[in-house]
Amino acid sequence: MEPHLLVVARIGRPHGVQGELTVEVRTDDPGDRFAPGVELRTEPTERGPLRIARSFVHGGRWILALDGVDDRVSAEALRDTLLLVDAAQLPPITDADEFYDHQLVGLQARLADGTALGVVSEVVHGPAGDLLAIKRNAGSELFVPFRSDMVPTVNVRGGYVEVRPPDGLLDL
Repeated sequence: MEPHLLVVARIGRPHGVQGELTVEVRTDDPGDRFAPGVELRTEPTERGPLRIARSFVHGGRWILALDGVDDRVSAEALRDTLLLVDAAQLPPITDADEFYDHQLVGLQARLADGTALGVVSEVVHGPAGDLLAIKRNAGSELFVPFRSDMVPTVNVRGGYVEVRPPDGLLDL
C-alpha cells in the first residue's frame, strides 16, 4: 500500500441481499468519509475505486451501499477489502492536542528521562478511549491510554511521544 494512503475501513460481510455491506470503521469521521458520492481507493487496488451510494448506521454498525454493487454475491466478493483515502485530502487539524493516527504511528516512545520504550505501532480506538500500541525494543507490546496525564508530550516534528506510565505498567 502506498505510504500516503490511509485505511478508513475494512469491508465485512454483506448486509441483506441488495449489495449492502458492513464495514469495520477505522476513521474518527465516518460521516464525511462515507458520504454519498465519496470515492474511495481500495486494497487490493483491482477492486476499486468504489463510490459510496449511501451509508447509514444499523445496530451500531456502519452499512455502505456502493455504486454497482447490487446483490449479495457482488458484496461478498468485496469482503476484507480495505477502503483508503489520500492523506493529502484530510482537512488540517487546528487543535494542537489532536492528531491523525498516521501522524502518531512511527513516533519514538520514551520516558521523561529520555529512556527509549519503543515505537508507536498503532492507535487503538476502544470503547473506553484511545490507546497507543507501542512495540517495545524487547519485542513485546505495550498499550498506553492516550490521555494527557500519561502521554503529556506529542512532538510530531521531533518524532517522539513522552510517556508517563502508571506504576507497574512497564512491568507487565
